[in-house]
Amino acid sequence: MKSNVIWGKRILVFAAAMLCLAFAASTSAQVQSTTTTTSGIPTKEVKIESGEVVAVKGNHLFVKMADGTLRDFPNVPESARVTVDGQQLGIHQLTSGMKLVRATVTTTTPQVVTTVQTVTGKVWQVNPPLAVILTLEDGTNQEFKIPDGQKFMVDGTETDAWGLKKGMVVTATKIVEEPETVVTKKKIVAGSMPWDVPVLIVK
Repeated sequence: MKSNVIWGKRILVFAAAMLCLAFAASTSAQVQSTTTTTSGIPTKEVKIESGEVVAVKGNHLFVKMADGTLRDFPNVPESARVTVDGQQLGIHQLTSGMKLVRATVTTTTPQVVTTVQTVTGKVWQVNPPLAVILTLEDGTNQEFKIPDGQKFMVDGTETDAWGLKKGMVVTATKIVEEPETVVTKKKIVAGSMPWDVPVLIVK
């Protein structure tokens, strides 16, 4: 599950005879794209709730919580199981007076999704400082927008869009980082029989 995705700034990478551009909104088959996800150290939060079974009506479970409030847990699935004194019980096997404890474990994992797009072509036309048109490997021309104030390294020398010349073979790379947070929840329910329920011991 994704939550509060924050777009990171675009990092443009270049080397000798390579320049970095912002890709136009439309891409072609000549643009190669790879995506990787890096996970950070997850954090866990445990919430403990306890209560006593008051009644079961259909698939509704009514529980008196530790603070005295009455809660209705509706539509409990048939597959749900509660560990009561070592036994796995379903919703219809729960009876009044059973003590229940529910532990909710919330795991939050920070992640960074990195997308790298690269394209190689020959400068066909440049309109500094706005855009450059490249002739791609399949012979088609495609326009790429240049970010404001972008600097380039060409043959070890820093230049701007005005330094680009027609016929120069260039490789453009765009790296976009998307920090995001993945949250998962796991609920564990356990219980015990009422103290006055007789226990049958088979010898």
